[in-house]
Amino acid sequence: MILLQRQQRLRFCHLQPIFSFGPLNSLTQRRWKKAVDSAQTRLEQDRTRDTQLDKVATQIRKLNVILKLHHLITQRKRGPFVSVQIMSRWRHLVGINVGIGEFLHKVPHVFDVFTHPVWRNLCCKFTHKMLNLVNEEENVVRKGEMEAVRRVKKLLMMSVSGKLRLHALRLVRRELGLPEDFRESILSKYSKEFKLVDLEVVQLVGDVDEELGLAEIEKWREKEYREKWLSEFETKYAFPINFPTGYKIESGYRDRLKNWQRLPFVKPYETKEVVRIRSCGGIERYEKRAVGILHEFLCLTVEKMVEVERLAHFQRDFSLGVNVRELLLKHPGIFYISTKGNGQRVFLREAYSKGCLIEPNPIYVARRNILHLILVGFRYTRELRAPDVRVNNDKEVCEVKSDAKGDEDWIVPMLERLNHGNTNVID
Repeated sequence: MILLQRQQRLRFCHLQPIFSFGPLNSLTQRRWKKAVDSAQTRLEQDRTRDTQLDKVATQIRKLNVILKLHHLITQRKRGPFVSVQIMSRWRHLVGINVGIGEFLHKVPHVFDVFTHPVWRNLCCKFTHKMLNLVNEEENVVRKGEMEAVRRVKKLLMMSVSGKLRLHALRLVRRELGLPEDFRESILSKYSKEFKLVDLEVVQLVGDVDEELGLAEIEKWREKEYREKWLSEFETKYAFPINFPTGYKIESGYRDRLKNWQRLPFVKPYETKEVVRIRSCGGIERYEKRAVGILHEFLCLTVEKMVEVERLAHFQRDFSLGVNVRELLLKHPGIFYISTKGNGQRVFLREAYSKGCLIEPNPIYVARRNILHLILVGFRYTRELRAPDVRVNNDKEVCEVKSDAKGDEDWIVPMLERLNHGNTNVID
């Protein structure tokens, strides 16, 4: 009998936990799963934010949404306009998070909403201001053809094999200031500089100027050496460091940063020398070479900014055997990753001041003009006629101008002439 009671007690103990954690035994040690320490968690939690660059990333997202809509509308065969109903289907394709009516209502200087004269449905098209600014940007890109050739040549020089995939260049076409048809207008046109291999790989041919092999960081070092009278030992392998406001510097970090600045490394355009990771300081030198390549890549972009995911397409060509996101987070004084907007964008900190590019270029100015028109919102709308018709679409109120006309206005006079002709026959 006693043995049976002991067996029942053991079964009952196995069914219930030994300790029930509550207010009386809250200090009892309990084992928890260790938090994952990765680049994604550091992006979301332990990081000093730069509000100005985050604001720039949000504005760039709005600009990209408008440009995607412009590409979709201009590709239509019926004309450079689209019905609001069809545009509502493009919301998730271009990244619009609100109703299409509310979206159109927020950008009155960008879209012109009107009633189609034949179909009698609500349509929209781009305003003349917006089309002029987009055409101006395309013209500026066309005029900067030689600068685009120089950028592509420098990218091919940084490649270990002297080759790049066209798919990778297409992903960063806007960042590099290349035209949409850069394969025909640049790569095929300058056959003495580039050679297409297997139709999807471009290779650098011909002699290369020595000036192209000079990185932008070397120009900065020479300027620091002359203007600030610093020693060559301090500036020979240094990078400009600019921490965001409120960045907390840990103890011992200044000494580690000072030693890292003096550490020699292989320059971006010197691909012949090989860094041995297992040698003394090999890992640090290898990572510093990767920092130099990423720094030069951002210097070649128009806005000194690029999406982090698109850098992965250049890892094999540039021989970057490191985690790019981890490396960018490891140097917050040189790079800044913004998670605002759509995706993650890395900015070159030294190139920006108060949310603006320190040394603007014509393409950057043209894109800022488009962005300014988008961000105007409801201001300066006196030149727009007062609306008199309101149509409820997508649960939002959308305004329509009284004098707006579609691109097929020639149909209305034709119908009127036909009506007059029929009347004369009847008489």
